[in-house]
Amino acid sequence: MISQIVEAIVQVLGSFLLAPLYVGILDKLKGMVSSRKAQSVFQPYYDIFKLLRKETILPNSSGLIFLYTPYFVLATYILISFVIPVVYPEPVFFTPVVDFLGGALLFSLAAFLKTIEAMESKSNLVALGVSRVMSFNFLGEATLITVFFAVALSTGTNNPYVESHFVLNPSNYLALDHVLASVSFFMLWLFETGKLPVESSGLNELGMIDDSLTYEYSGKPLAILKWGSYLKAYLLGSVLLNVFFLPWGLFTGVLGSIIDVGVMFLKWLLLISIVLILETSLAKFRLFKVQDFLAVALVLSVISLFFSVVGYV
Repeated sequence: MISQIVEAIVQVLGSFLLAPLYVGILDKLKGMVSSRKAQSVFQPYYDIFKLLRKETILPNSSGLIFLYTPYFVLATYILISFVIPVVYPEPVFFTPVVDFLGGALLFSLAAFLKTIEAMESKSNLVALGVSRVMSFNFLGEATLITVFFAVALSTGTNNPYVESHFVLNPSNYLALDHVLASVSFFMLWLFETGKLPVESSGLNELGMIDDSLTYEYSGKPLAILKWGSYLKAYLLGSVLLNVFFLPWGLFTGVLGSIIDVGVMFLKWLLLISIVLILETSLAKFRLFKVQDFLAVALVLSVISLFFSVVGYV
């Protein structure tokens, strides 16, 4: 009982505290590759703490929903970190509460809350961003749920921890349905975290997708939303690593949960290297091409689901 609580605490704190670090590492490496002075790997922390000290200025037309919804969004992501394998390979204290599809629905809930809070600002620019996000999210969320369905059918369970153990077998890991689901989920992760070729955080507001939802925020709510976006990227990336790409190397027990934080750091360095290659070698898609990108991801997930149901010819 106590050991499960400690393991859950290590998983949640490891996710919450280290999520901005991986963003800082990626930004620093991108600066080094592009031959410019790179920022510190701790820059995301500096930005968050700076925003926490700033005054919160609200649009005249906004209300309590606009002010307090960022806290519910962050709380939703923290809840997700309790129930999916983001650090520890075995079920932790709160894992029985939500299965894999429940986790997908919690991600959708957070996206819905962010949309509601953005519309509460009644800004024309944010409204443009909301319409842009919604036109893409219907493909992204369908891909997320379809991938989880495909993995659940191929493994015979909807428990993410059992699924991560299932793919430890090389024959299951190299199966066509798992490979297609992995590629589809990786494409979805690029979209959800705003990485090239889908989005670039260095672009102005005309190229924003997810960042456009936070355009009217300042101070503490903006800091909370930024930390939530870092945590979302870490959660989806850790599922990508522990269930799809690299399900090996994690240890059990209280001491093992602490070691797993370091193991996840090494796994994330590999994922960051892959993203760095993509972001330095590809240009951003035109905005109307993002739907084509997500449509390909959805089709791959549907094909994976098909093979999971009927098998191979």
